[in-house]
Amino acid sequence: MLNSSSLMNKPDRLQLFNPIPELHENPQSRVIKERTGTFADNMKLPVHRWFRYSAGFSAAWVEQVITELEPQNILDPFAGSGTVSVTADKLGINSCGIEAHPFVCKLAKGKLAWMVQIPEFLAAVTEIKSLATSLPPKLPEKIPVLLSKCYTDERLIDLFKIRQAYLEIAPSLSEELQSLIFLAICAILRPSSHVGTAQWQYILPNKRKAKTCEPFDVLEKQVAMMQEDMYQMQFISRESRATFIQEDARNLKSIPDRSIDLIVTSPPYANNYDYADATRLEMTFWGDVNSWGDLHETVRKYLIRSSSQHVSKERLCLDTLIAESIIDPIRDELIPICQELNNIRVTKSGNKAYHTMIAAYFIDMGFVFHALRRVAASNCKICFVIGDSAPYGVYVPVEQWLGKLAVAAGFDSWYFEQIRERNVKWKNRKHNVPLHEGRLWINS
Repeated sequence: MLNSSSLMNKPDRLQLFNPIPELHENPQSRVIKERTGTFADNMKLPVHRWFRYSAGFSAAWVEQVITELEPQNILDPFAGSGTVSVTADKLGINSCGIEAHPFVCKLAKGKLAWMVQIPEFLAAVTEIKSLATSLPPKLPEKIPVLLSKCYTDERLIDLFKIRQAYLEIAPSLSEELQSLIFLAICAILRPSSHVGTAQWQYILPNKRKAKTCEPFDVLEKQVAMMQEDMYQMQFISRESRATFIQEDARNLKSIPDRSIDLIVTSPPYANNYDYADATRLEMTFWGDVNSWGDLHETVRKYLIRSSSQHVSKERLCLDTLIAESIIDPIRDELIPICQELNNIRVTKSGNKAYHTMIAAYFIDMGFVFHALRRVAASNCKICFVIGDSAPYGVYVPVEQWLGKLAVAAGFDSWYFEQIRERNVKWKNRKHNVPLHEGRLWINS
């Protein structure tokens, strides 16, 4: 649990970095030619590169914002694998990450364990590897179908030996060291598989890689890379000032009132991406789920309702959703779009519940803004990296509706900066509606 005193220590390391001021003149008309909405460049950065969680955004841009604004306490209510918190640690700033996805939260805690003593880390990994290599080759009687599709028996034997060794040794380790090694093992699962993974981390069992790695070899490389990054982080920062909590962004119950002076985040987009499915391979390996059908109770029900699978499982009713008072500011605009989506879906073979998904998404985000209003200090700066949406080709003006919900929650105003165009490259796109991505700035 956070408290006001733990959040109010003035940072002392901003002088190590050269601020690059960002211009905000006429933001609505300026299209920013940079990669602040993408996670790809993070894979070149220390600590950030430890695990590729695609639902993220640019750590370099986050560093620029922090350096320019000089906050004392940063909040990321959709923290993912910890981009904001790792960046804040580099700069010696207090941060809090809120993440509802239980498994992704565990991954983030692994990244935030960068301050573990390196000899202890290496010794623990060596002990795990030694125990793993001594274990007899054996497969469980029942192997989940996804693992059978993704690995040969030989690879599975090695991976299960590493897992067993970790589970036996982990109780003797500190919580931070457990998290660090857990992350390292998670990071070797995809390189050890012979099947394909899409950019957004869905597994493609029918696609074959040209090259794969032996689990023990890729673990050795992963640990060496983490060791190098830990040296770098520990050279420039004494300790982690991050608190990471598995919690619901719609209430932020652990965050004290008026304690946050910078909020930087990227919420789920209303584009039907199933965030629960993004780490299904890793969750299956650790035994958290056995099949796709387990995802709802294990993960999806805790998340913002941004996928049709989510709302279909909950059997939501559009009339009930649009009666929610939290969406009063956008109801008149929302209803015709949801009705059009409902009319279109009955003509489609997939029959996806986009009409209830869109309504539920903005209800959830309305509650998020009310929670943020409570925790935001009077001078708080807020930025959401967001993208608009067009399910079934029906355009949803996401930044406009989120801006209106923010004002209704008690914030003063909003404006939007476009970063890039979307839906312009892929030949297999399902509609031709122009989309974009950008920053929604909200003034408190």
